[in-house]
Amino acid sequence: MDDSKIKKAVREGYAQIAKKSGSGCCGPTKSSCGCGGVKSADLISKGIGYSDQELSSVPDESNLGLGCGNPIALASLKAGETVVDLGSGAGFDSFLAANKVGPTGKVIGVDMTPEMIEKARGNAEKGKYTNVEFRLGEIEHLPVADSSVDIIISNCVINLVPDKKQVFAEAFRVLKPGGRLMVSDIVLLGELPDYITNSLEAYVGCLSGAVMKDKYLGLVREVGFSDVQVAEEKSFPLEYMADDPTANAIIKQMHKPIQEIAKAVENAVASVKVKAVKPIK
Repeated sequence: MDDSKIKKAVREGYAQIAKKSGSGCCGPTKSSCGCGGVKSADLISKGIGYSDQELSSVPDESNLGLGCGNPIALASLKAGETVVDLGSGAGFDSFLAANKVGPTGKVIGVDMTPEMIEKARGNAEKGKYTNVEFRLGEIEHLPVADSSVDIIISNCVINLVPDKKQVFAEAFRVLKPGGRLMVSDIVLLGELPDYITNSLEAYVGCLSGAVMKDKYLGLVREVGFSDVQVAEEKSFPLEYMADDPTANAIIKQMHKPIQEIAKAVENAVASVKVKAVKPIK
């Protein structure tokens, strides 16, 4: 697939999600997406590791149910730290991070979709956050200064980028020596069928852009990170992904029932939390 077409599709897909109100891509009713059941954004988020306290501590409509894990849970954020959230969406993880680093800290959310940035800034205003800002930009070319950040977080976004190595290189560039990387993402444990890997819609839905776990970890190491490890690994049900572009499109265009798609990805897809450190020279 052509990289420019992929970026355009991802931007347009998530612009549409940003324009929706309430529970995002996988809405509160089955008719709102291709889900195999009823999954609100909060239910999805609880299923991937967020607590009721976390869900209630952020502005309404910041949680769109688009994550695949909780990078905040293992990030060990401290008061006064500077955090960059790659692919910040409507601001959910950025606001959780802001609550952790406090008024002396700072969170910078970066997203390439103008509609998401607009939504996140509106949520920040409603929540009266003064330690969060949202910048429009691609995570392969971060609008952030060199060696200025304590920790990088990201949630189910790097799999959407064709050049993943460049994303990790940028994360390495902006981190201070000793800075940490903590990302939740989708990786592959086995091969997916061609009708998924060749689907642009499945790319938008976090499936066909995923790479094998060993390759993913290798890319993190290649750019210079040390102590690269998988802190947590779980299977990731199809209904927790961005089902609207994925399941509906594949069912409609490929004439594949949801049960067949779910079986195909059941043992091939995992959600991982990857952590790493920028060495102190």
